[in-house]
Amino acid sequence: MSAGSRTAFVLTVSDRGSTGERADTSGAGIAARLAALGFAVEREIVPDERRRIESMLVAAAARHPLVVTTGGTGLTPRDVTPQATLAVIDYQVPGFAEAMRADGRMKTPMAILSRAVVGVRRQTLIVNLPGSPRAALESLAVLEPILDHALETLRGPLEHAGWGSDAETTR
Repeated sequence: MSAGSRTAFVLTVSDRGSTGERADTSGAGIAARLAALGFAVEREIVPDERRRIESMLVAAAARHPLVVTTGGTGLTPRDVTPQATLAVIDYQVPGFAEAMRADGRMKTPMAILSRAVVGVRRQTLIVNLPGSPRAALESLAVLEPILDHALETLRGPLEHAGWGSDAETTR
């Protein structure tokens, strides 16, 4: 699958999920929702190990325009998904993460504990979602209205009329 097509990669970060001790309901739910939105979805599960997460994010971003993680965004020492994401992205898209936390806070005060990061690696949007199946789907729903535009913008080129033009600089 090329990075220019409508594909997505869902990475579940879970120690117990990676050993088969726990079913991956979060990853399955996110993949089903993305499929309903028209994405061809690949999935993988890794333990909460920063280097493994980083490797998966880099590999997935080379093949997909959208990479979504679930899990590992809390406060425990094993929750390292945000650190792994920050290590591989070129820049953050803080408005997405802020919107997810703000929406989540309307449902539970615990949402402010999320350290989820959203950022861009080359032309790929990488989104950290919570590990809870319900919270993951609710957070994804917050992004859905702007997701297509974000992905189109990353695919480029998108010109902003007058932005940086000579007419703009002479005003």
